[in-house]
Amino acid sequence: MSTVADKLAKKSTRKTGGKQVRLRLVYVDFWSAVKLSFLGAVALAIVTMVSFFLIFMVLQATNVLAQTAEFLDAVTDGAVDLNSLIGLPQVMAFGAVVSILNLIVFTVLGAVVAGIYNLAVKVTGGLLVGFMSN
Repeated sequence: MSTVADKLAKKSTRKTGGKQVRLRLVYVDFWSAVKLSFLGAVALAIVTMVSFFLIFMVLQATNVLAQTAEFLDAVTDGAVDLNSLIGLPQVMAFGAVVSILNLIVFTVLGAVVAGIYNLAVKVTGGLLVGFMSN
């Protein structure tokens, strides 16, 4: 049975100095993919929380929030208090909600991609990966 990957492997006639190995990735373990995507999502959640904190601190230090609150007071005649709506606890709570949703979505996407790859391997024969030692 000849696949496209085998034909491409035969076309590569360039001689190299090191030993070359060609492997075919024919299966991705479902639980390993879920664990890896979960760990990646945890790292992304940490980055999200830190970025929310830093952006809030920069906006506070540059008085952007104070000027926006003054403008909003002038437009709404004091009906809306921006300082009570956008404080550090509210921003961090919103960041936590976004991080948790990203954690769930990325973990599920990792599982779905692993399942789709395992189904696609049955049709395509897998991904040909080449390694070379120097």
